Amino acid sequence: MNVIDPARPATHALDAMIEAPDHHAVLLENGKVRVLDTRVEPGQRTPVHAHEWPAALYVLSWSDFVRYDMHGNVLVDSRTFPARPAVGSALWGGPIGPHHVENVGSEVLHILAVEIKE
Repeated sequence: MNVIDPARPATHALDAMIEAPDHHAVLLENGKVRVLDTRVEPGQRTPVHAHEWPAALYVLSWSDFVRYDMHGNVLVDSRTFPARPAVGSALWGGPIGPHHVENVGSEVLHILAVEIKE
C-alpha cells in the first residue's frame, strides 16, 4: 500500500515525478520523506529532472551510468568509480540539480531513494 501525503510537496519545476515519471515511482510520501523506486533500463536515458532533497540510496541492482547536466556535460561517469557499489549497499547523496542519466551498462540500474525533506 502506497501512502502519499505530501504535506511538504516538491517545489522544483523539474522534479523527478513531474519530468521523469517513467523512471521514478513514489512508494511513500509524507511531510518528512519521499521514497522513490528508481529504474533505468540498459540503454535508456531519463529526461532532464532534479532531486531537491538529499537521500539515502539503497542499491537493488547496479549498472554503469553517466549523469549529464542539462547542457550535456558529464557530471558523473560510474565507470570511473574505484569500485562498483554492491547490491544491498547503502549510499548517501545530496540534492541533485537538473540532470539526466544514461544507463551505459548491461543491467537495470535500480535504486530505492529515501529523500529527506527536513
